[in-house]
Amino acid sequence: MSSFIERLIARLPARDVRPPADGRKRAAVAAVVHDDPDGPRVLLMKRVDREGDPWSGHISLPGGGFHPSDGDLLTCAIRETHEELGIDLHGARLIGPLPVVAPLSAGPMGIEVTPFAFVTNAELPVVVGPEAVSAFWMPLDRASAGHFDSTFNYPGTDRSFPAWSYEGFTIWGMTWRIISDLIAASKG
Repeated sequence: MSSFIERLIARLPARDVRPPADGRKRAAVAAVVHDDPDGPRVLLMKRVDREGDPWSGHISLPGGGFHPSDGDLLTCAIRETHEELGIDLHGARLIGPLPVVAPLSAGPMGIEVTPFAFVTNAELPVVVGPEAVSAFWMPLDRASAGHFDSTFNYPGTDRSFPAWSYEGFTIWGMTWRIISDLIAASKG
């Protein structure tokens, strides 16, 4: 087991993953880390382009909206990862939840996203579902070292955001924030 994974295990706290009944929309995503001998890599996907979808065409972690039938947010992350990428996370090791994030433009009652870190010793085969165009594994050590550092300029505005540029993909926004939290957790 890599030191990256050992530090994650030591630093991610266990907490209740049942969402409170406060009327707020919730979602869950899976940060699936392959503990590769060449360094840890995280699984990302390119979402399909769909009109009306605020994350249309973005790079994201697999995941999606919580349904009451899920029971808890962990079940939601597992279900959505299977639907989007054909991956059964029941065989992966759950490390724990990362800090909850919300889109910067979501407002006080916007959606709240709970990320869960998982680790696997093998690169899991991916079968993209109807919400994903493709999937790829990004090296976390190189992202952490600044090799992919970039900025994303939001179309039609003068706003720019920190990002990574990797193999023609731009990782920014919530996905960038979640992966940054994952990297920070591995450093303590």
